[in-house]
Amino acid sequence: MKIRIKDHSVRYRLTQSEVAELGRSGEISNTTAFINRSFVYAIEKTEDSELSTVFIENKIILKMPETMIDEWISTDRVGFEGQSGLVKILVEKDFVCIDNTLEDQSDNYPNPNIKC
Repeated sequence: MKIRIKDHSVRYRLTQSEVAELGRSGEISNTTAFINRSFVYAIEKTEDSELSTVFIENKIILKMPETMIDEWISTDRVGFEGQSGLVKILVEKDFVCIDNTLEDQSDNYPNPNIKC
């Protein structure tokens, strides 16, 4: 799972196996270890009807409705967006890059803009 934070927006990108794990367990998280503490970013299933996010201590949690998760894993839908207070939220499937990159993309979704 990747996140991008810019000003008042947070964007999450998940690979195929991460989306599947979110569907199975209802949560997924990653940790970045800094010298004095770790930063945790997570997505958790909720019964709410809209995306929301909270930041507690060193952890940012995206609360994603179960209905969105179910739709996401069973369709070609790319993602969802929402607003949580001042923060704009975007969660989407991570596609293979069109340009060359050194990043491992073996678990990314096929890019619909690549024509074979």
